[in-house]
Amino acid sequence: MDTSGIPASWMKLLGDEMDQPYFRKLEEFVDEQRKKGPVFPPEEDVFSALKITPYDRVNVLLLGQDPYHDNNQAHGLCFSVLPGIKPPPSLMNIFKELRDDLGFPIPNNGYLVPWAEQGILMLNAVLTVRAHEPNSHKGKGWEKFTDAIIRKVNDRTEPVVFVLWGGYAQKKKALIDADRHVIISSAHPSPLSAHSGFFGSRPFSKINAALKDAGHAEIDWKIPDL
Repeated sequence: MDTSGIPASWMKLLGDEMDQPYFRKLEEFVDEQRKKGPVFPPEEDVFSALKITPYDRVNVLLLGQDPYHDNNQAHGLCFSVLPGIKPPPSLMNIFKELRDDLGFPIPNNGYLVPWAEQGILMLNAVLTVRAHEPNSHKGKGWEKFTDAIIRKVNDRTEPVVFVLWGGYAQKKKALIDADRHVIISSAHPSPLSAHSGFFGSRPFSKINAALKDAGHAEIDWKIPDL
């Protein structure tokens, strides 16, 4: 597994983690899986969230669960898909809520890199998946590694906004100091749960209000058409 693209700001914090036996086993597992068939995202994109959002720029952490498992979708940012790929249902629901919350039109693409570039760490709990098999790399060590990332973000003295959608993400509240940071949680935007608490939760305006309170720049949520 190629970890050379992880920026220095993250390597300084995570290097010890990556020297642990569990991470070595995880690397071997992912490398073996790639020999057997397609694994998403491509190797060079596995750590995209860390590459695009350096540690010292993180002011929001948005937590997803598992990368998209169909062809050409996943590129290392939770909920985001590559240009030219139809936004999956959860992402369409995110865009609908964004429209209802802040009035932005639904874009013609699901490429969320502009959000990550503004300081949103768009982290999945599991960073790889076997093609067309959701959760196929669950329980192999990724969760331990991404929990370490959440803890490092929690260690920041500056307030960070943690966005936890759905029951899986909300279990990570135990890793976050709610006195120092802001936690925004609701149902997951998946079609299975969006109507039971995601729609109408107005997360985007809440995130910006929390950033403003902390003296940070607000996020420009508008995704440009491509």
